[in-house]
Amino acid sequence: MSWLQKLNDTYVQCKGREPDGSKPLMPICHTTQLAQIEIVLDGEGRFRRAAVLDKEHATTLIPCTEQSGGRTGTTPVNHPLCDKLQYVAADFQAFGGEVTSGFARDPAIPHRGYLKSLADWASAQPHPKLDAILSYVKRSSVMSDLVRCGVLPTIPETNQLLKTWSADKKLAPAIFKVLSPTQTPDDAFVRWRVEIDEDPDSTTWADDSLLSSWATYYQDSQTKRGYCMATGMDTTLATQHPAKLRHGGDKAKLISANDGAGFTYRGRFDNDEEALGVGFVATQQAHNALRWLIDRQGYRNGDRQVFVAWEPAGKPIPDLFRTTPESLGGEPDTWSFGDADADAGQAFALRLRTAIAGYSAKLNPRDDVVVIGLDSATPGRMAISYYRELKGSEFLARIESWHSQFAWQQNYSKDRKFLGAPAPHDIAEAAFGSGLDDALRAATIERLLPCIVDGAALPFDLLRSTVRRASNRSAFKPKEQHEWEKCLGIACALFKGSFTEGSYLMALEQERTSRDYLFGRLLAIAEDIESYALYAAGEKSRDTTAARLMQRFADRPASTWRTIEPALRPYIARLRAMRPGPLHKKEVLLDEVTCLFKPEDFLRDTPLSGEFLLGYHCQRQALRPPSDSASDAPTETPTN
Repeated sequence: MSWLQKLNDTYVQCKGREPDGSKPLMPICHTTQLAQIEIVLDGEGRFRRAAVLDKEHATTLIPCTEQSGGRTGTTPVNHPLCDKLQYVAADFQAFGGEVTSGFARDPAIPHRGYLKSLADWASAQPHPKLDAILSYVKRSSVMSDLVRCGVLPTIPETNQLLKTWSADKKLAPAIFKVLSPTQTPDDAFVRWRVEIDEDPDSTTWADDSLLSSWATYYQDSQTKRGYCMATGMDTTLATQHPAKLRHGGDKAKLISANDGAGFTYRGRFDNDEEALGVGFVATQQAHNALRWLIDRQGYRNGDRQVFVAWEPAGKPIPDLFRTTPESLGGEPDTWSFGDADADAGQAFALRLRTAIAGYSAKLNPRDDVVVIGLDSATPGRMAISYYRELKGSEFLARIESWHSQFAWQQNYSKDRKFLGAPAPHDIAEAAFGSGLDDALRAATIERLLPCIVDGAALPFDLLRSTVRRASNRSAFKPKEQHEWEKCLGIACALFKGSFTEGSYLMALEQERTSRDYLFGRLLAIAEDIESYALYAAGEKSRDTTAARLMQRFADRPASTWRTIEPALRPYIARLRAMRPGPLHKKEVLLDEVTCLFKPEDFLRDTPLSGEFLLGYHCQRQALRPPSDSASDAPTETPTN
């Protein structure tokens, strides 16, 4: 139950102190609903006007009960104030409205239940707006007023509701444009405005006195009491728990009450109350806090998977699911490549420490940071797939370790280049391609989260898959070269972070003599010579031999090099006639790298590890400094 405690504490500490620009926390005993119709009354409950709401202004805060907040099935329970036409309109059937199938035997049940709820509330907690709405509903003219003012279209011959529109959509009545494809006008949801002279605010969803009136009334009407396992107090217990956590149409629940038919507690407890007891206020506050956090700072993967990290007092923390610049803030230029001749990691480490220090100044070392992951396999049940509680100092140390360990030069696009760690969803795409399905993406991100939060080792199969895909350059179409560049940077970051004992730098290491690293450098130099010759001849669109054979080179480097090197001779001859100065420097560099090999390493044809990508990437970066990378022309002055 610690997650309920933390969420409840978050609600208590943040309610009324929400950060600027953030939506307010929802009051307890309320939910949100998309309304399609707005009815405006005067203070005496007389109808003034009605209108169809556009989708931008449709989300409405409404009072609800435990039963109506999670209503499902064929006999859904009414909300106490705003609801669908079958509940608020006594004349619903007179215009051809069809009630939910469970009410078919007695179609008046929905309206009777709504009218009783409204009357009981108004009797216990009198309020001018409540009294006006009750007075109007009792007149039984909701449908006739909506038809008369043109909000609900009818068939002239029968005066019955027009259920479908098959003509030109541009000419359709407004109500058809705001309903979902599976809805008809009799499914429309109604909200209220009450215009009272002495009250400048006519809304019911933003009237604090009306909202608190319902919360007080509803809590006073509850009778079930017991021990709350979340707060440790004897209090009013919840019988059902809220839904709509991930989005407005989410029906899945974290805590789902058993109706007694399955007896899931049999053999352990005598009844369901012994199995679980959560206070009504505690569960309402906790679920409202979780809903607010997800909406404000959660990471979503489709409609199912959600992750969110937070500090219960609302203090800012780094985003776990972003790249380094996005997670730690700052302009993209502050995380740029810098000088390719220098150890780019030194400048990066300084910027990283500065950014972490900024969060440390606001986050106390003993403050709690909570990370929670939610997922669901069915529409009605949701599970906590990941949960961690860390102290602020430990959390920031883990974040700094991740972004430092897996930092590399990233080239996402022409306008998005930075030094840092890739985001989890970028790693998933680099490993399996941008067309991976949601289930595989969700599973991959869930596997990566312990690497960030717990400091766990990166799964080796993800590293292997990413390296393999980056090596297979020919699989990327010419228009997808930016995607390959992105995959290459991510593969280098993952290999560097997974083999920290190698202490790889983010710049060219001319003293490193490991076989795989040197083969990567050779490939980059060969590619540079050929691409330079092609550029000089005006043939910019052709792939180089090194690019076409990159996958084969990764599998059989020694034998493939015996194919690549002879293929360079025509280009070397061309450059010797056209650009002898730059060619001489490239040939010298090629000879220097070849001489660094041990003879047995140069002849060994075993597959290369991901280290060859580091050598390739760094050598290519040294030959083409970042300042010139935007140009298609290779540099004439390679660094060596």
